[in-house]
Amino acid sequence: MAEKFIYSLKEGKGDQKLLLGGKGANLCQMVQSGLPVPPGFILTTEVCRRYMQDPKIMDAIWDEVKRYVKELEKEAGKGFNDGKNPLLVSVRSGAPISMPGMMETILNLGLNDETVEGLASVSGNRRFAFDSYRRFIQMFGSVVDEVSSDRFEQALSACKKALGVAQDFEIPAEALEKLVAEFKAIYKAATGRDFPTDPWDQLRRAIEAVFRSWNIPRAVTYRKINKIADDLGTAVNVISMVFGNLGDDCGTGVCFTRNPSTGENKLYGEFLINAQGEDVVAGIRTPMPIGQLEGAMPDIYRELCRLTGQLEKSYRDMQDIEFTIERGKLFLLQTRTGKRTAAAAVKVAMDMVGEGLIDTKTAVARVSPEQVEQLLHRQVDKSAPQEVLAVGLPASPGAGVGILVFSADEAEAWAHQDKSVVLARPETCPDDIHGLFASAAVVTSRGGMTSHAAVVARGMGKPAVCGCEEVEIDLAAETLTSRGRTLKKGDTVTVDGSSGRVLLGEAPLIEATFSEDFKKLLGWADEAAEQEVWANADTPEDARRAREFGARGIGLCRTEHMFMATDRLPVMQRLVVADSLEERVEALNKLKVMQKDDFVGIFKAMEGYPVIVRLLDPPLHEFLPKEPALLEELGELEKKGRGTSPEAEKLRRTLNKAHQLHEANPMLGFRGCRLGMVYPEIYEMQINAIFEAVAELTKAGVKVRPEVMIPLVGTRAEMKFFREMADRIAGEVMKASGTDFTYLVGTMIEVPRAALVADQLAEYAQFFSFGTNDLTQTTFGYSRDDAEGKFLFQYIDKGVFKENPFSELDRDGVGALMRIAVEKGRSVAPKLSVGICGEHGGNPSSIAFCHSIHMSYVSCSPFRVPVARVAAAHAAMGTLK
Repeated sequence: MAEKFIYSLKEGKGDQKLLLGGKGANLCQMVQSGLPVPPGFILTTEVCRRYMQDPKIMDAIWDEVKRYVKELEKEAGKGFNDGKNPLLVSVRSGAPISMPGMMETILNLGLNDETVEGLASVSGNRRFAFDSYRRFIQMFGSVVDEVSSDRFEQALSACKKALGVAQDFEIPAEALEKLVAEFKAIYKAATGRDFPTDPWDQLRRAIEAVFRSWNIPRAVTYRKINKIADDLGTAVNVISMVFGNLGDDCGTGVCFTRNPSTGENKLYGEFLINAQGEDVVAGIRTPMPIGQLEGAMPDIYRELCRLTGQLEKSYRDMQDIEFTIERGKLFLLQTRTGKRTAAAAVKVAMDMVGEGLIDTKTAVARVSPEQVEQLLHRQVDKSAPQEVLAVGLPASPGAGVGILVFSADEAEAWAHQDKSVVLARPETCPDDIHGLFASAAVVTSRGGMTSHAAVVARGMGKPAVCGCEEVEIDLAAETLTSRGRTLKKGDTVTVDGSSGRVLLGEAPLIEATFSEDFKKLLGWADEAAEQEVWANADTPEDARRAREFGARGIGLCRTEHMFMATDRLPVMQRLVVADSLEERVEALNKLKVMQKDDFVGIFKAMEGYPVIVRLLDPPLHEFLPKEPALLEELGELEKKGRGTSPEAEKLRRTLNKAHQLHEANPMLGFRGCRLGMVYPEIYEMQINAIFEAVAELTKAGVKVRPEVMIPLVGTRAEMKFFREMADRIAGEVMKASGTDFTYLVGTMIEVPRAALVADQLAEYAQFFSFGTNDLTQTTFGYSRDDAEGKFLFQYIDKGVFKENPFSELDRDGVGALMRIAVEKGRSVAPKLSVGICGEHGGNPSSIAFCHSIHMSYVSCSPFRVPVARVAAAHAAMGTLK
């Protein structure tokens, strides 16, 4: 049986969207449901894909196209190229996934100097016929032959000016005839050819132009933003024209079955009397609200309400419908799932469950993880005027307004005075944690999507724009310069972390919404999901927030963040510069008291839920001031004659230790479990603090589920060493406190070797947690900040990567290692708990991958927990892959 490339609207099926495109499949379903749709046929997406490979496919199918046109002539009762009763058609794109306005359309095809006279005669309206002709020449010229549409618009404007009229529909027939001649002259001047008069030539060239529009820049960009595959192709819909511009008993419009902004269950849209559809979309005339159609054409309005209601019940979703009224008869030209705001998506889904149209799983599927993210963060009101100061990476979503400050200390000080501040730095480091916490938003000129500023900002729910390379930040002068503007400390800016823009002044913000409907929807998401969502949280406040957002555990508590508080950092620095075990133990004993208090607070906040505490991970030098700063401070003391003071000696000792600890590549150096091997007393202190907190709470009747995570393990020997250390200390604490408690000891898998020998690690590790930030770095051999700052986005532009692997999990490489680790680990311990705690844990696509390899949970920043809950449900339902 020969392959079928063309379908009439009576032949196609509503479930053939991949083949017929969304528009065509829906037209077929409407026709076969008895709805008033003009007759037509569809060239499939397969033709488009083959055309992209070899345009000669059109030769092979052209006779078939002609046969379908002949069938269309019979249905319409008109003739193609008939000078007395001409059949005109629209040629429109139709992708499998809706891409509104991204590809091309041509209306009124089939007009020439003879058929325009036939149209004038049969319609009894010469003005209408020549208005249709001039529209066709402009549309065909710009779409098919790339004649600048501005040239036609200039001629149209000159015509209206000469006549003293403001609107297109006010131009009389005689003037339109002259305008048609002028449009043909514009076409010839631009192309060197006469405007084509053969409707068959017009049709073939129009079909090919619509196929080519699959790859025009705006369509490519739209697919990239919305993650639509480039190889789907577009169908072409050839549909008999119906006319809304024949007179006052005609019109055209667009309507939604519910309000796409609020979700209100009420017909929403606009229409125009005596107009074609492009007039509504292009804004040439100001349309009227759809409600006014009831007064203008009451019978048509009632019919429209009946048909749109029928469509919504049929598709069980809000519909976006195009319609035309031709001489008192209503025609439906298109229906598709209506685009809607995040708030509307939730309301429509919840209302439709209440109306019995959909079930709870479908309701969850109707709200995307991206829409959840929009709901949780304040956003810039895009309807208000904005002046863009700079653009960088959208590192942490939401929007924040504040006055510029350039140091973490100043951010904290001004925040204490109830001032909203934006912290601007070339980059941030752990020392800046207090400033980040105090700020409304963060801007950095260096660093990527998973730089320190980005990771911490996301964890705190702070908007951040990172890697903003066009910005020059002068810390000495306390200025920020970009695009010819220099801002000083105290000037106001708005940070739009969702788009990566820094705006001048105070932009209006829209507050986040977290309605009861949304909370209920999240509960349904949890019921549908097969993996739990945990949170990364380092403080009792973070833990409480995570629980409020629905986290079922803490997947990563980073103990190093506990050491960065103002009162703790000096003690931590004494530990780092210590030359003897005795000095280290003295500092550790002080830190232990502080850490234990933190653990008590976190465990209490997460009562009944698991809490994974990661032991110290970063290199010790990160807790010391930078060498240049130490040298500068020492130089100042020497200038003042205090070069031999105890303060100066302390500086020299710190400087010497900073020099000793300096590493060429700290990320692969003396950090993680390597610290615990060389200085076991550090990890012993932390494990003691954890278990003493557990014992205290257990005595008080609080249910605690502690899990101790050993970072950067790569060998069986390391895992064995720390498992034995934890078991020994747990036994000692239980004996000393007279309590009994359970706990787990596991590891973070963040180097390739750990994944490859996961079966060996599972002999001692009771859980695995993937640290995919570092695992991505070590697998690719990329330094994250250097890669994002120097070449990674060029790689994306050149198609080396579809997505930034530090934002969306690399399934082929990093994912393959994760799959190996899960399979090997569970071959030794079948019930091994496996999760992810890297930043990918909050990325919907990455969550879908984690579901596919049967991971137990994903863990992300508290503010991304609702996003992850919905993504986990989508993954389980198969709507996210």
